[in-house]
Amino acid sequence: MPISVPSVHVIDSHTEGEPTRVIIEGGPDLGQGSMKEKAERFARDFDGFRRSMILEPRGSDILVGALLCPPSSPACVAGVIFFNNVGLLGMCGHGTIGVAMTLAHLDRLKTGRHAIETPVGAVGFELLGGSLVSIENVPSWRYRKDVELQVEGLGTVVGDIAWGGNWFFLTRYCPCPLTVEHVDRLTAVTLQIRRHLDKHAITGARGERVDHVELFAAGEAHDAHSRNFVLCPGAAYDRSPCGTGTSAKLACLAADGLLAPGKPWVQESVIGSRFEASFRVAEDSGIIPSIRGSAHVYSEARLLCHPDDPFVGGVYHSRMTPEATR
Repeated sequence: MPISVPSVHVIDSHTEGEPTRVIIEGGPDLGQGSMKEKAERFARDFDGFRRSMILEPRGSDILVGALLCPPSSPACVAGVIFFNNVGLLGMCGHGTIGVAMTLAHLDRLKTGRHAIETPVGAVGFELLGGSLVSIENVPSWRYRKDVELQVEGLGTVVGDIAWGGNWFFLTRYCPCPLTVEHVDRLTAVTLQIRRHLDKHAITGARGERVDHVELFAAGEAHDAHSRNFVLCPGAAYDRSPCGTGTSAKLACLAADGLLAPGKPWVQESVIGSRFEASFRVAEDSGIIPSIRGSAHVYSEARLLCHPDDPFVGGVYHSRMTPEATR
C-alpha cells in the first residue's frame, strides 16, 4: 500500500550505539486484535510504510523501527511492532530500551516498572533514572545444542540454536577478532552460515527461520564475560550487544549449568558497548532474562512523504543484493 500520510513524527535514539526509530504519529491504523494480528496486518498491507521509514533516503540499513500501537492488554503502556530493512522482528531488546527512553523523553512515563506488548508477548521494563533501562524479556530457551554444520568455504562450524525473542544460531567460530576493523569479514562469514542454515532447512522448534547468527568470544574489558558479533536479518550487524541475542546466550549458559540464576553476565558488542544481564528460571521451562543498558535520544523529526517523490517508498541499499542478505 502506498504512503498516504503527508508527514510522520519520529524520534530517534541509540541503545549502546544501535539506533531505534520510534513512530510516534502518522503510522497506519492496524485496527483491533492482538499484537500478533496487528503485526501480520502491518506486514501484509503496509510494507510500503515500513520501507519508507527505514530505507534510504529517510533511513538506513542499520535502523530498527518501532511502530507504537494501542495495546490489547491494559497492563501494557503501549503496543510495539519492531521492524528493520527487510521485514518485521519478533522482539528487539535494544529497541525496547530505546522505546522506553523515548516515552520518558516525551514525559509519558516516569521512573519505575512498566511493560510493552509485542507480537511475541509482553516485555517488562524499568526506567532506572538517567539513561539506564532494565528490560525483562520473554521466556528464552535453547532448542538444540552442538549443531554441526559443514559450511562451504568455512569448514566445520558448531553452534546452538536458541530463542531469545528471535531465533539465533550461536557459535564460537570466529575467523578473526570480533572488532570493528573486521566487520566486513564477520558479516561475510555470518551470512555464509545463515545461507547454510536456510539451504539445509535447519530451523527453530516449529520450522521458524533462524535469521540471526551470533559469533562469540572472550570479552576484551577486564570485567566482560563475552564479546559478540550479531548478524541481523538483512546484512546489518548489531552495534549493541543485542538484547535478544544476549537472552539466547543466557539460555544456553543456563542449560549447560555455566551461569546460576541471578548471577551477573556482562556482554560486550563488536564496538565495545555493553549490556549487564542476568536471569531467573521461568515457571514452565527456560529462563526469564533481564538486560540493562543505556539509551540516548538524539533526534526528533517529521519525515515528509510527498506523493510525487519517486523514492517515497524507500530504496534498498546494501553492498549485497536483497536476495543475498535474506
